[in-house]
Amino acid sequence: MVSSHSKKKEVAKKLLKNREGEIAKGQLPGICFEKIRFGELADDFLVDYRVNKKKSLDKAKRCVTCLKKVFEGMKITEITTANIKSCIEKRMEQGFSNASINRELAALERMFHLGARCTPPKVGQVPFIPMLKESNVRKGFFEHDEYTALKGALLEDLKSIVTFAYHSGWRKGEIMGLTWDRVDLKQGIVRLNPGETKND
Repeated sequence: MVSSHSKKKEVAKKLLKNREGEIAKGQLPGICFEKIRFGELADDFLVDYRVNKKKSLDKAKRCVTCLKKVFEGMKITEITTANIKSCIEKRMEQGFSNASINRELAALERMFHLGARCTPPKVGQVPFIPMLKESNVRKGFFEHDEYTALKGALLEDLKSIVTFAYHSGWRKGEIMGLTWDRVDLKQGIVRLNPGETKND
């Protein structure tokens, strides 16, 4: 039983017609989505990270903590583009970088998409979530003469590590965790196994 929150018969008829139309299209009635709150989507988001053993779970938890400060307790039907923009403005006023805000927005968008893919769906519509422009071009690359100067100043034990990093572009953690079973000297190949890189 759903209340139209009105004493007018016409309003109740219109609500009933809308509900019947949603069912005829194979959609869940909108009232179902109105029962889902932000916290449920946030919990599902973190479960997705845990079951898929994603390495950035800690970052995901931080995003959820920040988003809860704004959306905790809200129905998902109340989370609109307008109040998402309001959230963005508040984060900017607090001094957060565009990159940090975008990570939170990406988490929010992922929550909605996961909710929409549930059976039965928990989300009827994914709101438009505007992303901010990022100016995070990577800096600090070595020119060849700078690399050779650095290499010449290093202890002998570090020279091979820096040489490998310069020619391969691997991250420090990937290089330091390298073992001989990943190295094929005959073929001139060094491999990382799936799941050992940042993006798997």
